[in-house]
Amino acid sequence: MTPAERIHEIAVLRQNAIDYWHRVDHHGGAGVSEMFVAGGVFHAGPGDPLVGREAIEAFYAWRRDRGMRTSRHIVTNFHATFDGERKARTTCIMMLYGTDGVPPHAGTAAAMIADMVDDCIKGDDGVWRYARRDFVPLYMSGAELTVAPDTLRKRDG
Repeated sequence: MTPAERIHEIAVLRQNAIDYWHRVDHHGGAGVSEMFVAGGVFHAGPGDPLVGREAIEAFYAWRRDRGMRTSRHIVTNFHATFDGERKARTTCIMMLYGTDGVPPHAGTAAAMIADMVDDCIKGDDGVWRYARRDFVPLYMSGAELTVAPDTLRKRDG
């Protein structure tokens, strides 16, 4: 991969992360499962991960059905490494501000600051998709997070 190609691919991967969280924050996550490979893994913890597009989509449908949720996911310090032309691992810092209900909300502390680690695969169609997304919490404010119920989770492996 040339330096120019690497810069391009990093820009695409970074934009994917931004687009993902925009869909979550402004559209309740509808359709984000398509940004994963068919058997993709989403592990926001605690507990078992969500495995497969169906489980990921069901989580976001469940999240929307709970009622209004105001969230803003901010990603920064984006970094990508490549294993050939079709595999990448991206890491960034994700800050989550989230509260149930209609804004404005009191408080300014992030609910969570975490490392977000994504394993990405570029498909035959040229589209990068998530094979796995993991969060490593670094700071927790004690605010209630939206955690998938066990009924939506499948064992990984």
